[in-house]
Amino acid sequence: MTPLQMEDIQKELLSLSKWTLKDEKWIERRYLFKEFLQGIQFVNEMAGLSEDLNHHPFITIQYKSVIVSLTSWNARGLTQLDFDMAAKFEEIYEKNSTVSS
Repeated sequence: MTPLQMEDIQKELLSLSKWTLKDEKWIERRYLFKEFLQGIQFVNEMAGLSEDLNHHPFITIQYKSVIVSLTSWNARGLTQLDFDMAAKFEEIYEKNSTVSS
């Protein structure tokens, strides 16, 4: 995997408007849920996908809020895989949420 250039990162972020760039090597998003267990279900589904792809996010659960951070350690920055996974996480969220964030 090769790291993306900043220009490419900015382009990718246009399609993931709720994700933000952190320290030029992470993308991050906070997801909000109506109920605690919705967030847990979301995390479980993300975990399954992450395990299948062998690419694991940092996940923080704060009651009805789930914060997800992605980077590619081996590439020492963001790769296309990070953005592809973020898009898949958005699909999982849409399926599991009843509250917009």
